[in-house]
Amino acid sequence: MPPCDHRRVQDGPLIARFGRARRDPQLAVLEGLHALKHALRFGADVDEVVTVDRDALAQLARELAADVADEILARARPVDARIFAELVPNPPPTGVLALAARPPFAVRAALCADPGSPAVLLENPRDLGNLGAAIRVSAAAGAAALVSSGSHDPWHPDAIRGAAGLHFALPVGRVASLVELDGSGRRLVALDPEGDELGAGELGPGVLLAFGTERDGVSGELLERAEARVRLPMRPGVSSLNLATAVAAALYSLR
Repeated sequence: MPPCDHRRVQDGPLIARFGRARRDPQLAVLEGLHALKHALRFGADVDEVVTVDRDALAQLARELAADVADEILARARPVDARIFAELVPNPPPTGVLALAARPPFAVRAALCADPGSPAVLLENPRDLGNLGAAIRVSAAAGAAALVSSGSHDPWHPDAIRGAAGLHFALPVGRVASLVELDGSGRRLVALDPEGDELGAGELGPGVLLAFGTERDGVSGELLERAEARVRLPMRPGVSSLNLATAVAAALYSLR
């Protein structure tokens, strides 16, 4: 009889746990060093960190995340490369994965906080990587919160990967209906090709900037709710901007 593969017995539950975490609304799957370092920098409750090469991780963490390197290494445990490859669909080249608890999210509390900074609404975003990139730039530009509608979970692992883990830098969550936005005290401003050119007038502090899809723009319902409509100036013949690019341009124009 062949000897028992103890590593396989021990790591079988790990594979199952990462698989369940991808569908768990209370957990976030962090793929790669950048996602992990940002999560730790912004106070995430990181529970599990695994790596294929602890020495390589130590060197990379010292170079790219010196402020949280000790924290990363204190949590990291090595796993066999064969096991690591089964934990997520596309294992990151930095050789580290982690699980963290999602912070609680309440849309009204998120939008009422930091009233001097703009917040972002993504209406029915279609691409998870693009959604994540919008979260990333919103964090960088100092947005108060990012809220999305539609079927995609903004905390999907693909969105977290696109955001490099910056979901923990600002409140991020999803609403089932635009009605949930009522009572935030923010002026709803829709990005619309027929609106006034952004920058031509003062929007005021703490607006809620609403972005639609690249193909269809914002919905009629959202346009009816909006107190103002603005557009980003573009060269004639260019029909639209990438969602994350539009978010970046609008937020930084307000800064």
